[in-house]
Amino acid sequence: MPGFIERPATNADAIAPDSVEGSGADQAIGAELMIRTVVVFILFILLASTLPPAAAEAEPSALPDGLSATDWQSIRVVHSKNRLPLRSAAARTYEDDGLPGVGNVTGAVDVAQQAYLKASSTGGSDGFGTSIAMSGDTVVVGSPSEDSAATGINGDDGDNSASAAGAVYVFVRDGATWSQQAYLKASNTDGGDFFGVSVAVSGDTIVVGARLEDSTATGVNGDEGDNAAPGSGAAYVFVRNGETWTQQAYLKASNPDGGDEFGSSVAISGDVVIVGAPKEDSNATGVDGDESNNLAGNSGAVYVFVRDGVTWSQQAYLKASNTDNGDDFGVSLAVSGATVVVGARFEDSNATGVDGDETGNSGSDSGAAYVFVREDATWSQQAYLKASNTDNGDWFGFSVAVSSDTVVVGSFEEDSSATGVNGNEDSNDAVSAGAAYVFARSGITWSQQAYLKASNTATIDQFGYSVAVADDTVVVGARLEDSNATGVNGNDDGNSALDSGAAYVFARDDTGDWSQQFYLKASNTDSGDLFGASTAVSGRSVVVGAIQEDSAAGGVDGDESDNTGVNSGAAYVFAPSDSLFQDRFEN
Repeated sequence: MPGFIERPATNADAIAPDSVEGSGADQAIGAELMIRTVVVFILFILLASTLPPAAAEAEPSALPDGLSATDWQSIRVVHSKNRLPLRSAAARTYEDDGLPGVGNVTGAVDVAQQAYLKASSTGGSDGFGTSIAMSGDTVVVGSPSEDSAATGINGDDGDNSASAAGAVYVFVRDGATWSQQAYLKASNTDGGDFFGVSVAVSGDTIVVGARLEDSTATGVNGDEGDNAAPGSGAAYVFVRNGETWTQQAYLKASNPDGGDEFGSSVAISGDVVIVGAPKEDSNATGVDGDESNNLAGNSGAVYVFVRDGVTWSQQAYLKASNTDNGDDFGVSLAVSGATVVVGARFEDSNATGVDGDETGNSGSDSGAAYVFVREDATWSQQAYLKASNTDNGDWFGFSVAVSSDTVVVGSFEEDSSATGVNGNEDSNDAVSAGAAYVFARSGITWSQQAYLKASNTATIDQFGYSVAVADDTVVVGARLEDSNATGVNGNDDGNSALDSGAAYVFARDDTGDWSQQFYLKASNTDSGDLFGASTAVSGRSVVVGAIQEDSAAGGVDGDESDNTGVNSGAAYVFAPSDSLFQDRFEN
């Protein structure tokens, strides 16, 4: 996925300042080279949106009409660098292809906080940042305990007559500047619905979960007016046209029931929406089984919806291959193209790795994750994932993320004292330190690629409470981490800001090896803020939620030092600090 890039070296960079200021001929050469460099980047801007990734990686002989070999190679270099993961310190080198005038290009990424986001109607205990999603220059933030009775888009956010009805805020970036674009509410706002407990975005489409919505409607756009199924849950789809948002669909389970909490988790990829109901009760297994019984309480289910034009319909009903009471299948989920991953934090087998024996229940609440794939319109389970160090109570699958052939699973109750990547996972002397596991797919076969731990692993940090992935970049949140550091790569040794929280950015190199690149903290770190409770990544931008941050600021980059908005919540955007191209190349 394209993201920010660094300016590549060109021949113009090799011209010394005194030579440019010399003779008229030298000045003309320098000016010509500078103009040529600008032209190359303009051509890249025009071509990047239309060329498939493979085109930018084509052999030098495959030149588009009107471009010289040198200019085409420069575009290829820029495109390749643009696809790199977030990476600090060690520069990456692009080898000389032997084309005239193009040498090795080296670049590294510096990351800084770009924005501090707050609700337009900041209120104490609103939980702004409970859920976060990002797609290109759009960030979506859920605030499920927000209290206004407004409905629809951009209603009155100052009213507090519907306690914990919930709201969602949409922010957009222009260059490096963020602003709030929309304030979203349910079409049937009601107190206690927790609209915004989950959010997802893909391009111009947002899906929002309201896990405690109460109607008995089924399917798409049913009667949302009754409250006869308390806690059945709902999801809402919004679409953008230009800068204007409208609600496109109201989604319910095909088998709604009180307490199912449909909408606890949501995900979207293009025209596919996935909704989790972790308290659903049927004992069905696999895909499209019998959903009508309630013989496996809180086993959980997942529902797949697809869009044709502007019309949504349910395509599949997913259950675990080893459905069991209380497994919470659907507590987390993610989708990328035709691949879905579902977490079941209370699954009980003691299997390890991929496709082990799922029939036993001797690993109480160890947790599992399940990978499903679609062929045409047919879904099937492809893999059953467990930790490499499965243990009781680790809650593997509490958080999941997927990007193409990479899955990340969080296990925030895991107990080893290992640090970094692929350390000793066998110890249990750092209770609830947490871990994250990276799985990679080759063909149709999955295997564990990495075991991730914090650089400053400590007891009860809950590393893995949230996870996010985009291509070769993984972000892991540790909401109860305790250092008083601020910003990027500060001192992670101290424990003087209890439960302030942190986030960690890992990158994968060309050999498949992972390493930690950045240690992220809020610009206004404070005890109990729970920074890292939610995370998102798109291209080279990362967003982190701090659901108990306390400032009363509103909007973007307000006064973060005031703590009179107790537990109002905040979100923080981090991005490469090179501003030369950050207004052009984020996708």
